[in-house]
Amino acid sequence: MKIISTFIIVFILSIVNLYSQDISGEWSGKAKRGDKEITFVFNIKKEGANYSSVMNVPTFRISGMKPSVTTFTNGKLTIDGSNLGMSYIANFNSELQEFEGTYKEGGIEMLLNLKKGAVKIADQRKPQEPVKPYPYYEEEVMFKNNEANITLAGTLTLPNKNGIFPVAILISGSGPQDRDETFMGHKPFLVLADHLTKQGIGVLRFDDRGQGASTGDFGSATTEDFSKDVLSAIAFLKTRKEIDQKNIGLIGHSEGGIIAPLAANNTNDVAFMVLLASTGISGTELSVMQSKTLRQFPVKDEKAFEENSRKAIAIVTSDKSEEEIKTKLTAHYNNFLRPILSNLNVPKENINAFIDSQVNTSIKPWSRYFLQYNPADEIEKLQIPVLSLNGSKDTQVNAKINQNGIRQALTKGGNQDYKIVELENLNHFFQECETGKMDEYRKIEQTFSPIALKEISNWILEHIR
Repeated sequence: MKIISTFIIVFILSIVNLYSQDISGEWSGKAKRGDKEITFVFNIKKEGANYSSVMNVPTFRISGMKPSVTTFTNGKLTIDGSNLGMSYIANFNSELQEFEGTYKEGGIEMLLNLKKGAVKIADQRKPQEPVKPYPYYEEEVMFKNNEANITLAGTLTLPNKNGIFPVAILISGSGPQDRDETFMGHKPFLVLADHLTKQGIGVLRFDDRGQGASTGDFGSATTEDFSKDVLSAIAFLKTRKEIDQKNIGLIGHSEGGIIAPLAANNTNDVAFMVLLASTGISGTELSVMQSKTLRQFPVKDEKAFEENSRKAIAIVTSDKSEEEIKTKLTAHYNNFLRPILSNLNVPKENINAFIDSQVNTSIKPWSRYFLQYNPADEIEKLQIPVLSLNGSKDTQVNAKINQNGIRQALTKGGNQDYKIVELENLNHFFQECETGKMDEYRKIEQTFSPIALKEISNWILEHIR
């Protein structure tokens, strides 16, 4: 009894110690998604009585993700990343000295246990990525968006430390992105910046607000807010003596392609624009289209599915309160989506998680703004040179439909200098591909087609004033 009692006392003391101790540091672990093992790293920091965390996913080379709230109470760790569409809830196992919990993202749930300590990651650099030392000048920079009271961090590359150069600002696509627009193990903006700088064109790329070294809350921002971050980047470049202020341009990828016109139409300092896989139709029409082409489950009646998708959008974009929208949208999805998924034998808890995720994503400020925004309205106002590139195998943004919208807008606005090109066999990220489907991105070694890179740099060099 004495031995057992001693063990119990030690066990209780270890729990009490853990509950009261500082859990700051690096916690890492692996989760399984099908046959894929995904490594997660959380850097947890104590700030007064509260905690904050930064999430990295080395498997996909994602870093600097900042969940909105991190709490640790009575052995329970809660990382609320609703601003990122994720959460992690875990309890501390004092015997194994690890957190045991569940990681959720969208409708996906994975068991994830975290142990304290660093994790060794193999070099995952893709073939096109440059290796230091670079044959050009690179500088880490920071600039303010005074209206939003945030600081944005990025990288400025110039052909040389001395001289005056044209420069392009890179604008990332939807979702929280770092300055390299890291996705599926690729860093397209790093490759694009390297190529342009070697061709004599400076590049500024920066972490989205709330990501990497940038401050601010990504989850509460809209496309319009991101356009003001771009305006802050332009203002910063105008303070630099190395920048040719008559030749500051914007290159926007995906959502970045609809942010760019918004920014350009609010300043006289943009000389040219490159739209990469940009949309030329309204957010509503794009969402309806994607709800059919990117859907991961079959339906018996496509017409009814589209009608119900449009009804969901009408609820989201109504002038009702957020709580009313949430209630009506939940009821609509229960009537519309639940029977479809139930007939496919999807477990009830998975359906619940999927509907909750859909509702929570839909009521965010970004979604409500995006659905009501038509980039053609802003593209029509552009009187600067515009290059539009889309891949013929892009399954996220249909090239023909969206470039038709872009072309009509530019023509209607009387733009005299634009070029629209559909590049064969390229996907949404301008990789040479077989299918163009999203699950193919990570399997491709190429990060950015040399044909697309050359098209961009040649066009810019032709349009420098």
